[in-house]
Order: sequence, then C-alpha cells, then structure tokens
Amino acid sequence: MRTDDDAALYAFVEDRRTALYRSAYLLCGDRHEADDLVQTTLVKVVLGGRRHGRLDNIEAYARKTLVNTFIAGRRRFWRREQAYGELPDHAGTPADTDTGLMVRAALARLTARQRAVLVLRYWEDLSVEATAELLGMRENTVKSHTARGLAALRAEMAEELV
Repeated sequence: MRTDDDAALYAFVEDRRTALYRSAYLLCGDRHEADDLVQTTLVKVVLGGRRHGRLDNIEAYARKTLVNTFIAGRRRFWRREQAYGELPDHAGTPADTDTGLMVRAALARLTARQRAVLVLRYWEDLSVEATAELLGMRENTVKSHTARGLAALRAEMAEELV
C-alpha cells in the first residue's frame, strides 16, 4: 500500500515527466540520451524522496538532479569517445537550415555548464539567483557562463546564416 508521500512522488512523475524530457533534450540534444537522463533522474528523485522522507520542493529537487546527472555524465571518460566504423573524409553540411535545428546544434557545441546555465535561464525561465543555487555556483559565475554561452551561440549562428 502506498503512503501519501509515495502517491505525491508518483503524481509528480506522471505530471512532470514531459517537461523534464524537454529540458533534458535541450541539455543533451539526443532523444535517446534525453530519455535515459530523465529515467535516471526520476529514479534518483523517487529514491531520494523515500530516503529523505518528505521533500519540500520536489520540482527544484528534480531539476537540480537532472542538471547534476547531465553534468556528471559529461565528465565520464567513456562519454568522450565515440566509435566509428569508418571516419568521414570531411564534415557534412547540415541538410536542414531550420533555425531551431541550428540553435540546438550550436547549443550542443557549448560546454556542459554553459548549456545547463542557458537552458535553466532561458528555457526554464529561472532567475540568476535560482540558477546559481540550483547549480551550486556563484551568481557572477552564472552571469559569465550566460554571457560566454550567448556569445558563442551568436557567433555560431552568424556563421550558419552567412
């Protein structure tokens, strides 16, 4: 039999899974990886909710867990290597020049922390203070990651649009 806390956790999972998936997709840029990221996050949220008892702000806990899981996954050595059967002779040109695809591609070339800051600030619409608290960094660091990330996005987009 489920307790009230378990019921609240399961209701949260049902209600917020899609929103977490959207954020995860913007962070990693791959549907399958985003799905894995959300699954891992939700498992951690449910286990954390059971371990810590009642969570005061389950939304913030889930968002922070999602971002931390993403950043931790980028640190792992095996994530940096990709095996290919044959290496291409040259880089391919993007087939679709849709702005959304270009932005997501440019976003994927940012560092994990810059990407996390930009997704939290502009997709999740969090303030500088909330983003700093969520990522465990100073507000000035959030501001500098935002400025550098936006500058890199602008430069990428200028190259793509020319």
